[in-house]
Amino acid sequence: MLDNFKNTAVKNPLWLSVSEAAKLGGVKDKTIRRALKAESGLKFKISNNRYQIELGSLVAYLHKNTKLQNKLLDYGLGQYWTQKNG
Repeated sequence: MLDNFKNTAVKNPLWLSVSEAAKLGGVKDKTIRRALKAESGLKFKISNNRYQIELGSLVAYLHKNTKLQNKLLDYGLGQYWTQKNG
């Protein structure tokens, strides 16, 4: 499913600040800043001396490893939806 998401072109991407990205992902600001410096695949731009992170690349980054995925599901956006078994 995530592979299909990566290849989808977005006309008007949603840009988030570092603190917004961290809150949505259930991680700390420092994690996002570290990812920006590490060339982790996050798409970003700098506007008024502030990072703006593209939402699609943030979701892809948070699915890169199990630890980040669990934080997304437990403390980030994932805490607001339920998975149906069946």
